[in-house]
This record gives sequence, structure tokens and C-alpha cells, in this order.
Amino acid sequence: MFRILDTKQLASDVKWFRIAAPLVAKHRQPGQFVILRLDETGERIPLTMAAADPQTGTIELIVKAIGKTTRVLFTKQAGDTIQDIMGPLGRPTEIHKVAHAVLVGGGVGTAVIYPLAKALQDAGCFVTSITGGRTKELVVLEDELKKVSNAVYATTDDGSYGFKGTVADKLRELIADKSRPIGVIYAAGPVPMMKAVCELTKPYGIKTIVSLNPIMVDGTGMCGGCRVTIGGKTKFACVDGPEFDGHQVDYAELWDRLGAYKPQEKAALERWEHECKIGGTQ
Repeated sequence: MFRILDTKQLASDVKWFRIAAPLVAKHRQPGQFVILRLDETGERIPLTMAAADPQTGTIELIVKAIGKTTRVLFTKQAGDTIQDIMGPLGRPTEIHKVAHAVLVGGGVGTAVIYPLAKALQDAGCFVTSITGGRTKELVVLEDELKKVSNAVYATTDDGSYGFKGTVADKLRELIADKSRPIGVIYAAGPVPMMKAVCELTKPYGIKTIVSLNPIMVDGTGMCGGCRVTIGGKTKFACVDGPEFDGHQVDYAELWDRLGAYKPQEKAALERWEHECKIGGTQ
């Protein structure tokens, strides 16, 4: 069992958790993730570690309530427990030592870029971070990014906060600014967002690394559920990634595979919501 030590609601459907997981915290590196299971009958879901502290033996997760499992997790508070947390999994981020590195996070994808900011700063890079959401409430980790970045830009699709437009729109402005050429870009977030970023950067030849979020089950490369096509070759995101050259990703296939279990996911969520109403917990 893994005990939840603290929680904080970042938005109506986004929550931060600090969890006691000493062995995971001891070995975690930026870019890696965990797979957790809430109880013995629960499904296994992958989540990026936004931070880890080997001194306190804790890890931090940022969760968006989407399906049944994440919504159940969303109801948990400090003192509650999680059945299993396996990790750290995946390859650590390759830190490119360049003069200017740009990090692009869409929604909870910002949890992926947050730990990279400090690692890149420690490597001597000037770090610019862009975090975005559809509206102000969905912009997360802006203050945290300011502590580990040289410049931070918040964007909102509706213009309710910061720069009006998408993260790709803001990135376009940074690329156009020739006073500080960009050496590498790291992007994480919804598939359409990452695709848009890569379509923008490819003509300029700017190295762009994306963190992929395919369906995963075991996290060790055995099930094959997380397979993605990179440069025409099959890779497994759990052991070969989750980060890949963004210009080589088959985004159409990735998007299609993410919807493979939509009917089952919808049914599971509807059953849970029905049970909650019967039980009087909603």
C-alpha cells in the first residue's frame, strides 16, 4: 500500500497528489512515469511523475479526472492509500545542452515538462516554458515553472488569461524572435497539440521531442498495447519511450489507438457513476 500524504485541487478536474513511495523516489529521473492500481480489481494506468524527493521518499502526481479510474483517484484525500505503484518506468529524458531550450505543456502535459525545466537549467540552458489550457482555470503549474525557468508564458484559447491563443501560437512567436534561437523543444500534452507543435517546428529543422501517452497495461513491453510507429518502425512507448522524435511520430495511428476502448471506458464510467448515485456518494 502507498499512502497519500497531501492533495491539492488545481482545477475543477485536475488534482495534485504527494505520495509516499521511497524506492520510486530514490531512482526516478525526469521523463519517467509510474503505473498505479487503486485496488486489487482496478485497472492499471500510467501517470507521469511531476516531481520526486528521494530525501523524503515522496513522489508527486498530477491527475486529470477523465475516466472511471482517474475519477475514483480524484476522490481520494490525504491518509487514503493506493494498492500498487510500479516505477520508475520508461527511459529518462535525454537532456540536450543547448543555449536555448523551450518546453511546451498543454493542460496536464505541463506535469511532464515541469521536471525537465530544472534539469535543463542545471545543464546550463536558458529555459523558456509555455503552459496552456482552453481557459484560465486549466492553466496549471505556472508558478512552479517560474521557479525553474528563465521565462514562462501562459496561454489560453479563449484569452481569459495570459497570451490569447494556443501554445503553438506562442511558440511561433518565439521561433520568429531571432535574438534567441531555439536549440531544442520538448512538448507534452494532447495528441493534436503535439502534432501541431511538430508541424510548426519541422520546416525550421528544430529538434522536437514529444512525450507520448498511448494505452499501456504492464509498462514493461510485454503486452504490446503501447506500440507506436516512429519513423516507420514499431516502438513500445513504455520501454523505448515515452519520449520520441516528434517529427517521426505517426500521429494518426496514435490518435486512432487511443480511442480503441472508448465504448468500454464509457460503460465503466457510467456504471461507477450509477453506483455512486445509488450509494449516495454523489
